[in-house]
Amino acid sequence: MKIQERDAVNEILNEDDAVSLCSMFAGSESFGIDTRKIREVLGNRDLQRVPMAPAFIGGVVPYRGEVLTTVDFRALLGMGEHTDASCVLVLEDEDGEERFGLMVDAVGGVVTVNRNMLEANPCTLESRDKWLFDGAYKMETGLMVQLDPQKLRPSRLAEAGLFKHRLNGEQA
Repeated sequence: MKIQERDAVNEILNEDDAVSLCSMFAGSESFGIDTRKIREVLGNRDLQRVPMAPAFIGGVVPYRGEVLTTVDFRALLGMGEHTDASCVLVLEDEDGEERFGLMVDAVGGVVTVNRNMLEANPCTLESRDKWLFDGAYKMETGLMVQLDPQKLRPSRLAEAGLFKHRLNGEQA
């Protein structure tokens, strides 16, 4: 069996195969969301906690005259709280009806990848991670896991029932 060189495999031959991902980080892990699905990057923000909210609700933040519910990505991954101010991305559902924030540790740059190089999730992932992740791209610096913003909507997370624990471990 002949293995092609990495550059030949990753080369984008057709413009339709290219996808631009905004890279973001939770801890040392790298994630990406299609840039067409990101409305705005707000930068580092301190959020107001919401009493009795599930752990995946990081809080609320003012946004253009609205109060934006923000999902704590670290909580979805089961990671501890980030001690510094977190970066908030503004995402919108496909119908434009639900706008929400995604709180991550940091936002990197925009990377263009070949959508055909997306690797499927391994069968060993926990069910909630399989639900969250669309797959991963092999990058020079490691894996970049692709996220679907539609699955990150607060209402969809609540419906999924996979993220019911509060920060102290109690059932919501």
